[in-house]
Amino acid sequence: MWANREYGFNRFRARMFEKGDLKYVILELLKDKPAHGYELMRALEDRMGGFYAPSPGAVYPTLQMLEDLGYVTAQSQDGKRTYSITEAGTAFLTERRPQVDEIFGRMRDRWDPAWGREVHRVMAEFRDLGRSVAREARDRWPNPDQMRRIRESLARARSEIESILSEERARV
Repeated sequence: MWANREYGFNRFRARMFEKGDLKYVILELLKDKPAHGYELMRALEDRMGGFYAPSPGAVYPTLQMLEDLGYVTAQSQDGKRTYSITEAGTAFLTERRPQVDEIFGRMRDRWDPAWGREVHRVMAEFRDLGRSVAREARDRWPNPDQMRRIRESLARARSEIESILSEERARV
């Protein structure tokens, strides 16, 4: 389970990829099927449970470099450049398999897919709660009694969540 990992939430502070790692990740994703840049960004975001998505400023220069090296080809399709891995790209991945496996191992260690999906859902609940309060505040401000009850409800929820989280610390 993710909470038993020695680095816990420190994993969020570390860089996602070391210098040069993104090219391997992109090639590995393209090995499965051709994609355009934003599809690659979404695929990585999905693998990271919504907590990381590479920027266009990282993906597109990497794709251009891979194209310059002959590891991918690009063709225009529906106004978008769709990238495919070449035989040279596949051979490059095969030669670097230990390095590629190490990168994907780090990704798995850092972003357990089951954990990431749940945290993504929790964050969506927070976002939806904030939107509900904001939507109501646009129409009218809740009266002081409602605000007090909302604050008390949030305090109870925070206390319960802290209690749940402390269960893991007690077991470790």
